Amino acid sequence: MQGAILEAARRFLGPDARVTGASRTDAGVHALRQTASLSTEATLAPAAVQAALNAALPPSVRVLDAREAPADFDARRSAAGKRYLYLLDNGSIAAPLLRRFAWHVPGALDLGAMRAALAAVRGPHDFSAFCAAPGRDTDPVCRVRAAHVLRRRALVAVLISADRFLHHMVRNLVGSAVEVGRGARPAKWLGEVLAGRDRTRAGPTAPAHGLVLVRVRYPD
Repeated sequence: MQGAILEAARRFLGPDARVTGASRTDAGVHALRQTASLSTEATLAPAAVQAALNAALPPSVRVLDAREAPADFDARRSAAGKRYLYLLDNGSIAAPLLRRFAWHVPGALDLGAMRAALAAVRGPHDFSAFCAAPGRDTDPVCRVRAAHVLRRRALVAVLISADRFLHHMVRNLVGSAVEVGRGARPAKWLGEVLAGRDRTRAGPTAPAHGLVLVRVRYPD
């Protein structure tokens, strides 16, 4: 997304335009409310920038709002927290319309056990066990504010909010929670993996296409 916005911005703002996205997302991951900061020497009203960007962007990317920000605002560094949603298709047959947005996991899932397992990650913890590349993030401590597991018919949503996330952290947590939901692991196992800080002990990495960045939170 960041590259697409930068390319579009430079078409009408010139080569000095700079874009910073609030969150790095892997290929295949979606974003409903991504935030980006755009800096430029040009003087255009936010509404004009929004209209120009949307005219140049591919259909899969839209600017929903644009406004002036303080000179020291940085979409990534100024963020106080983020919320991700991971969508599971728990139907016996994969729903065709969801194939790009949900991980098909057929069979019974014990949502109570998944909730109990994810309760262990709330609060500040070292999440090295759920980081795809240890050392990529110099500080492995994140504060998880909330972790919810919800069901609506065949759809299961895992919502996780934190002050920051490590590389593949949500996908690794979801992959481990699904192991618990399937009955392959007890609920207490996820907390033990967290405490052990060893990525090799955790569950598989959930596919990228089920993950959605829902919100980026900033200080009031």
